Amino acid sequence: MRKIKNPWLYREGYNCFGCCPDNPLGLHMVFFEDGDDIVSYWKPGDRYQGWLNVLHGGIIASLIDETAGWVVFRKLQTSGVTSSLNVRYKKAVSTLEPELTIRGRITEQRRNLVTITVELSNANGELCVTGEVVYFIVSSDKAKELGFTECELEGEELLSF
Repeated sequence: MRKIKNPWLYREGYNCFGCCPDNPLGLHMVFFEDGDDIVSYWKPGDRYQGWLNVLHGGIIASLIDETAGWVVFRKLQTSGVTSSLNVRYKKAVSTLEPELTIRGRITEQRRNLVTITVELSNANGELCVTGEVVYFIVSSDKAKELGFTECELEGEELLSF
């Protein structure tokens, strides 16, 4: 497993809610490549709660959507936008969890529509949420116009978590 370099760092105007480390309200997600999967380990907190000690469903949807975007960046080396997002909440996610695992992978591609399956598990490894994201991807030329150049890995392989 290797950490993915954030291709947006140091770009003027970059303030993504999902992955910008400097967005004071953001999720500050960091991503890793693990074979065919893109993975993020994220620590919830009470500032993202809906009900008492329960992670807000919209935040969960954001975690899933952001992970799908990074699957596109890394695996397809392009950019695009979410076309549809279907989230299935199977088990409440506590804001007291020490860490959540969000894991996404491509499950289908037809021309410029890519289906990405994302799973969110709690610290005990219990599957809490699944998501299916259909992403509309753009050509590499269009991605460059939008500011995307490439999505590389950092340094050495990390130990599995």
